[in-house]
Amino acid sequence: MALQCGIVGLPNVGKSTLFNALTQAGALAANYPFATKDPNVGVVTVPDYRLDKLEEIVQPQKTVPTTVEIVDIAGLIRGASKGEGLGNQFLANIREVNAIMHVVRCFDDGNVTHVDGGVDPVRDKETIDLELIFKDMETLEKRKQRLQKLAKALDRTVLRQLKIVEELIAHLEQEQPARSFDELDSEDDEKFFKELQLLTAKPIIYICNVDEASVLTGNEHTEKFKAAVAKENAEVILVSAAIEADIAELEEEEERKEFLADMGLEEPGVNRVIRACYNLLELITYFTAGEKEVRAWTIRRGTKAPQAAGVIHSDIERGFIKARTVAYEKFVELGGWKGAQEVGAMRQEGKEYLVQDGDLLEFMHNT
Repeated sequence: MALQCGIVGLPNVGKSTLFNALTQAGALAANYPFATKDPNVGVVTVPDYRLDKLEEIVQPQKTVPTTVEIVDIAGLIRGASKGEGLGNQFLANIREVNAIMHVVRCFDDGNVTHVDGGVDPVRDKETIDLELIFKDMETLEKRKQRLQKLAKALDRTVLRQLKIVEELIAHLEQEQPARSFDELDSEDDEKFFKELQLLTAKPIIYICNVDEASVLTGNEHTEKFKAAVAKENAEVILVSAAIEADIAELEEEEERKEFLADMGLEEPGVNRVIRACYNLLELITYFTAGEKEVRAWTIRRGTKAPQAAGVIHSDIERGFIKARTVAYEKFVELGGWKGAQEVGAMRQEGKEYLVQDGDLLEFMHNT
């Protein structure tokens, strides 16, 4: 699925360093604004311990993990909504992604320039928020003008849409993002809201880029930032982009494990970032497991069995008859397909079945 998380933030907060660690794609990381002028896109593997266990049980010829796309969007600056810096291009890049990973700088280093003169993650967040809000208000004002002309015919749908737009503008004027707007009363309202494609409606996680000493405990900057975003119900992840860059340079898995152990870390921070991005997009994983291949497949939460089959091939979706399924935990507990079948743990599911995260699936079809 071509769903993307976009990394945003002010210049020099560690976005491109983090992107490089995530994707090892070699995006330019330099100590000056606009080092990254075009968005870099990397396809990254979603860490999933379940694949290792399935591989151990099934012993396939190959194992294929699922992936998510990460987009490194160049740094925004104050005035971006009015075209300052490369604002218009950056905002267009943000509009194209499905979710946002907002990186804020939470480390002090006199050798790394700060575009606004000093480290203040709350101020930096507010700068980005306001630029996105200003752009959304511009979008809504244009829509409001069109709807006002159409409203003269007293069409109920148009009048409702105009009311939503006016309420959204008032909401944004309070410096609140569109994602926290809760005045939608119906599926039609939800559909219209999505059609507006507002930047601040996109789901978001915050990544605090900290120094090495703060990666486990945080620091004064991260505590201040967490307090500022407490009401947003958004995930906050502490990562040291410098540490992640060092880990990414180690070629041997054993070396990486030793490095992590020395740092007191159980896994690279980028693993948590990737999983958080995956969850932010409301994605889940189901598995197929056979002698040739154990494979993870990405679907949206709430996907029915035929559409889940369509991720493998459209012919399977068209010819879908039923699915055989067993939960991952049962599959592991019972030692695979045979064990699950012997004790009756395998179920037959039809076209209305909502696939669950971790399901092992076999599709029956007539094509």
